[in-house]
Amino acid sequence: MTYGPHQPPLNTPPPVVIDVGRDAKVKALIGGSVAGVIGVMTLYWAATGQVTGGADGASAGVVFGLIFLAIGLLPIVAWRRLSRPRRLVFDGFGVRWDDPQGKPWAVAWGELSGVGISRTKQVRTQPADYILRRIMVRLDLFPADLGFRPRHPDMEHLWEFHTVKNGYRLPLGSNPKYIPVIEQAMRQFRPAAYLGVRDEGLIVGLV
Repeated sequence: MTYGPHQPPLNTPPPVVIDVGRDAKVKALIGGSVAGVIGVMTLYWAATGQVTGGADGASAGVVFGLIFLAIGLLPIVAWRRLSRPRRLVFDGFGVRWDDPQGKPWAVAWGELSGVGISRTKQVRTQPADYILRRIMVRLDLFPADLGFRPRHPDMEHLWEFHTVKNGYRLPLGSNPKYIPVIEQAMRQFRPAAYLGVRDEGLIVGLV
């Protein structure tokens, strides 16, 4: 993916790269492993009578064990999708989404009026949320001219996605560590276009 007939500025810093695909794989493997272990242990306890409540407790243990085991197997079933390479790259030309097996795109800095980060926190609905609270991170891109959208049909699926208006939104998952990396990249390559971090409140579930 290229940006067109532009030449890189002299003394341009090296690109800032966020490997979204790698992080997704690691998270899926860790989450799947934990859920799988819980599922196997619960099934074992139910089969050996180590749960309270007699037959009803054993039946409930089997149900919960199967649910956790199914969750643990999800990364295996969806491995092809999870393992595909996906990288967000900031450099002297602009910003691009490297996704060879998906929908890649690239935008030059001169085509953008602003770039921001939107952040949404998950509503605490269960005890585990007080230990690990997910923060959804998204990159918002705002065109500098009306011709941007016709020039970038490859980004149409991101146009006004979720709640962004007159712009594009790229979901980056639930890794808040992306935020300082994006901020560094913007201040390094295009500080005048950086709009900062916008908190969009709380949500139920993940978007």
